Amino acid sequence: MQQFLGLGHLFVTIFLYHYAVFMVIPAITDVTMGALCPGEDECGLAIYLNGFQQAVTGLGTLIVTPLVGNLSDECGRKTLLTVPLTAAIFPLVTLAFSRTKSYFYVYYVLRIFTGMVCEGSVHCLALAYVADNVAEGQRASAFGVLSGVSSASFVLGTLTARFLSTSTTFQVAASVGVIAAVYMRAFLPDSNMSSCSSSNSSRPTAKRKAKALPDADPSQENQIFSRIPSVEDITCLLRSSTTFLQVAIVAFFNNLAESGFQASLLFYLKAQFHFNKDQFADLMLIAGFAGVISQLLLMPILAPLLGELKLLTIGLFACWAHIFLYAISWSSWVPYFAAMFSVMVVFTAPCIRTIASKQVGTNEQGKAQGCISGICSFANVISPLAFTPLTALFLSERAPFHFPGFSIMCTGLAAFIAFLQSIMIRAAPAISTDKFINTSHMQV
Repeated sequence: MQQFLGLGHLFVTIFLYHYAVFMVIPAITDVTMGALCPGEDECGLAIYLNGFQQAVTGLGTLIVTPLVGNLSDECGRKTLLTVPLTAAIFPLVTLAFSRTKSYFYVYYVLRIFTGMVCEGSVHCLALAYVADNVAEGQRASAFGVLSGVSSASFVLGTLTARFLSTSTTFQVAASVGVIAAVYMRAFLPDSNMSSCSSSNSSRPTAKRKAKALPDADPSQENQIFSRIPSVEDITCLLRSSTTFLQVAIVAFFNNLAESGFQASLLFYLKAQFHFNKDQFADLMLIAGFAGVISQLLLMPILAPLLGELKLLTIGLFACWAHIFLYAISWSSWVPYFAAMFSVMVVFTAPCIRTIASKQVGTNEQGKAQGCISGICSFANVISPLAFTPLTALFLSERAPFHFPGFSIMCTGLAAFIAFLQSIMIRAAPAISTDKFINTSHMQV
C-alpha cells in the first residue's frame, strides 16, 4: 500500500513539474523571435542560439545525469530529485518578470545551466523510483503510465497557454514550479534504498578501485568524483548484456531524431506557414491528447499482449512516418494530421526504458537509467551540430534548392536507423541482482 501511495505522490510531482515546463513551450518561440528579430518570421540568430543551447545542455546532462543516477542508487531518489525541481524555477521566474532582450539573455544563460541539471535527471530519477516499487512484469505498463502522466501535463500545460497571455503564462508556470518542489519535499516518500555505506560495498566502480589500488585509503578519496561513472564503467555496463547495448543504440538514434526534430519544427512551421503561439498550442494539444490516450489506455493493454520489443518497433516506425509527413507538408493542415501519429510514437520511450531496466539488478536501476539518459544527452550534443545549420540554411534565401523541410527529413533518417536496429533486438531474460556486479569482477 505504501508503494502505491509513493507512486501516486511521484506521479503528482512529475505532473506538476512538467505542467510548469510544458506551459511555456508554445510561447517561447514568439518570445525568442520578439526579443531577437522583432516583426520577422525567419531569424537565423534565434535558430543558432537554440541549437547552441541544446548542444551545451546536452553536454552538461551527459555528465550530470549518470552521476545523479549513481548517487540516487546510494542516497535515495528524493534527495537527488530536490535539486532539479528547485533549479527549474529560476528561468521561469526571469521571463515572468520581463521578456525584453536583456531579460531574454538572462533567461537563456539560466536555461542552459538549469537544463544540464533538470532535463535528464528528473526523468531518470522518476524511472528509477518506479523500478524500485514495481515488479519486472509490470514495469512496461508502469513506465507507460509515467509517460502518460507527463503527456497529460503536456496537454493541460499547452491548453493553459492557449488561453493565457504570454506574461501570465510565465507567471503561472513559475508558481506551479514552486508548488511541485514543495509538494515533493512534503509528501513523496523515498524509495527503500540501502544506505550509502552498505551500497558502496557492492558498487563495481568501488571494487575495481579497491583491487587496482590495494594500498589506497578509501576514506581519503573524493566521494563525489568516485561516483562519477567513467567510460570504463559505462562500457562495462553496455558489454554486460547484448540486449542492453542494442537498446542503447536505439535510444541514441531515436533521441538524435527527436532532438533535431523538436529543435527545428517550430521555426520551420513559423517560416513555412506563419504559425504563432496559438497554432503551436493547437498542434501540441493534438499530439498531447493522442499521447495521453495511448499511454494511459492503450499501452497497459498492449504491453502484456505484444511485449516491449514489438511496441518499440511500432513506435519507431510511427516516429519515422510522422517526421516524414512534417518534412513534406504541402499545406497547413498536414502538420495537424501528422501530430496524430503520436498515439504510436509515445510507445518508444517507455519500451526503451523497460527493456534497459530488465537487464540490470534491483540495486542498479539508477545506474542503468542514468546510462541511457547519458547516451540520449550525447545525442542532444550531436543533434544541433548536425541539424541547426541545415535548418537555418534551408529556411533562408540562400538555400541551394527549395525544400524548407530538408533538415526535418534528415532527422527522419536517424529515426529510420533506430527502427532498423530495433528489429534486430532479441528478447533476453531479466538479469539477476548480482549479475552485473559479477561481470564487473570479470572485467578486472
